[in-house]
Amino acid sequence: QVQLVESGGGMVQPGGSLTLSCAASGGNFSIMGWYRQGQNNARDSARVQVAIITDGDYTDYGGAVKGRFTISRDKAKNTLYLRMNDLQPEDTSIYYCRAWTRTDNYWGQGTQVTVSS
Repeated sequence: QVQLVESGGGMVQPGGSLTLSCAASGGNFSIMGWYRQGQNNARDSARVQVAIITDGDYTDYGGAVKGRFTISRDKAKNTLYLRMNDLQPEDTSIYYCRAWTRTDNYWGQGTQVTVSS
């Protein structure tokens, strides 16, 4: 059974930093990534790609976070990370871990990130 468990969310002031973690189990994941709720942050809004990383360590970032966020992966620990620097109020959202196997994709339960002074 696949499980993706996010942690590390919280509240931070503008300009601050947070690191999210996603502990993955139950599958062989070729691609892993972070997504966040759309701009209105409603749970039924479409989730937007923040960053992905492949088995070969290719990375891709959404335009809004490029240069500020860094995705990484510890394959030995089966854990995905997202280092978020220079956080801004518009980064406030629920952040989700997503992982792909050859045949399916899975989501974590989400972790809230709030950027506010």
